[in-house]
Amino acid sequence: MNVRQIATAGFTLAALVSGAALAQTQSAPAKGGAVEKCYGVSLAGHNDCKAGAGTTCAGTQKMDYQGNSWKNVPAGTCTSIKTPNGMGSLSPMAS
Repeated sequence: MNVRQIATAGFTLAALVSGAALAQTQSAPAKGGAVEKCYGVSLAGHNDCKAGAGTTCAGTQKMDYQGNSWKNVPAGTCTSIKTPNGMGSLSPMAS
């Protein structure tokens, strides 16, 4: 391999690693940060755990904004999350 190929491979690898690290820091609340269960805000298949009757665990919610399905969000933000069905809730609600 010549110097140009080695440099290109090095830059490509560095870009992939830094992109993966950035995606991890932006996709979830900070480790150790307080979170709360927020009902009615997750999209179909994106709930964090059991979403009532007919579901077993994370990712099994059947419809968007299902009222008995929850998603972990940073503490203090749930009731300010706006959805087409209203605001997020700290307790289960009718779908």
